[in-house]
Amino acid sequence: MNIQVESDKVAMGRAASAMAADGLKRALAERGEANLILATGASQFEMLDQLVQHDVDWQKVTCFHLDEYVGLPETHPASFRGYLKKRFAERVNGPKEFHWINADGADPDEECRRLDRMIQQHPIDVACVGIGENGHLAFNDPPADFDTEKPYLVVELDEACRRQQLGEGWFPTFDDVPKKAISMSVGQIMKSKCIVCTVPDERKAEAVKNSVEGPVTPNVPASILQRHENTTLFCDTAAASRITTVGK
Repeated sequence: MNIQVESDKVAMGRAASAMAADGLKRALAERGEANLILATGASQFEMLDQLVQHDVDWQKVTCFHLDEYVGLPETHPASFRGYLKKRFAERVNGPKEFHWINADGADPDEECRRLDRMIQQHPIDVACVGIGENGHLAFNDPPADFDTEKPYLVVELDEACRRQQLGEGWFPTFDDVPKKAISMSVGQIMKSKCIVCTVPDERKAEAVKNSVEGPVTPNVPASILQRHENTTLFCDTAAASRITTVGK
């Protein structure tokens, strides 16, 4: 895992988006198409704001997103579909396709199977991800399943994860935060050719330290990124404040 520390969130987003855009451009040059995974949440604000400004042929890019709350309609302010439509899809000329997670339907397991079929047809070139306060990767809370071969899972959100969503202002009360989500699995994320991990804020500092300097363990799901041959972690100085070594 490579670690790149920037002075502030804007510089972090600029650097992370440049790497993501370069990965997409390489895929487009090689195959004439590219496949992209996008994360959501407060950690991705600056990265996405910069990414949409890059000169990428978005009409040849197929997109997936990492997760979505079960039972939450797209019109809810916390919906990740709504988030990505507003902050990405409506700001680019494209994309070719966006395979949204429709987690407010009657059968989340069937939705997982549908998404499984879709993503197996689109090997991922670039995955843009973050790290949760509890070390989660997508909505794979600890202890995460490192062994499943399923691309998408229905997961239970732990209390720490749900409190992070409340603390970021997505929900008015803790009880309003859904208890279940559809999440891309750890194994599916790790299949990506290039992983761009963007993590700002001091509140993530302990999770960052544990993810990059601790053992690889399901109890810190993002620690699995240490085993990926092409992952770069972009942090601001606050998020990187507890790292004792930079560069791995």
